[in-house]
Amino acid sequence: MTLDVKSLTFILVVSFLIVLFLGPLAIPLLHRFKFGQSIRSEGPARHQAKSGTPTMGGILFVLATTFTAWRFSNSPTTWILLLAMLGFGIVGMLDDALKIVRKRNLGLTARQKLLGQVTVAVIFYLVLYARGWHFELNLPGLLHPLSLGIFYLPFLALFMIGTANAVNLTDGLDGLAAGTSFVAFAAFAVLAWWNSQWNVSAFSTAVAGSLLGFLYYNRHPARLFMGDTGSLALGGALAAVAVLSRSEVWLILIGGVFVIETLSVILQVISFQSTGKRIFRMSPLHHHFELVGWSEWKVVTVFWLAGILCSLAALYFVIRP
Repeated sequence: MTLDVKSLTFILVVSFLIVLFLGPLAIPLLHRFKFGQSIRSEGPARHQAKSGTPTMGGILFVLATTFTAWRFSNSPTTWILLLAMLGFGIVGMLDDALKIVRKRNLGLTARQKLLGQVTVAVIFYLVLYARGWHFELNLPGLLHPLSLGIFYLPFLALFMIGTANAVNLTDGLDGLAAGTSFVAFAAFAVLAWWNSQWNVSAFSTAVAGSLLGFLYYNRHPARLFMGDTGSLALGGALAAVAVLSRSEVWLILIGGVFVIETLSVILQVISFQSTGKRIFRMSPLHHHFELVGWSEWKVVTVFWLAGILCSLAALYFVIRP
């Protein structure tokens, strides 16, 4: 299988149109069943107006990606990538379902959510092992890959869980996680295509297209939220794409916005627990800028731009002659 730019464009458009078509069907249905988002009381006050907005919208781009990837790139690599997306998406769906039933922003416990994510990561590892995967890391500057051997399993678990939760933390403003994820998957589509990893490129393109469609409903003011169903699915898929393209290290730069958002939470917790003082007005970082006085749209567009610059920098270092 080989892919040219025309084929990738077709995959992107098909995935985009599927989500665009499903939106008008899903939004009234989610309203009817009262699948509305519960807003944290400790969050910015203006977010309370978003309470009741339909959530679990991540199902739309998960379905679109699954169909498009199956239809245009039906291969073992594609199904391994879908395993990660669907596995983490199911954990997120359970979390969303409990929040809806309880009508408050409390779903799975942290332990339950971690157990579910670890389970998916271990299954992902076992599938790779069964297929004879070489558990190595390609590090910039090294002539040969670094073999991790038995240490690859804990690395993989941390890598996948960390990425999934980083995307989840970023999902706090209209279009923020969807837009930054679109940029990241588009970058991996280019990177994988450049390295002739056609199936990874096709899958990444399918995700990117579906996110463009989702942004039509998720842009400010959002008519649909992705929920943990979507954010965890995206994080799991993003980690899997990085692993199968052997670009784990480059995810740190391509997903720079996710990294910074996660670091802001970690630094806030460490600072408050050790000194009693907060570094930011609120974490994750996007809330800090909101409380400083930025409009929601300004925060989102600046973070999108940061994601684009990070991805372009990564592609420059990988593709340059």
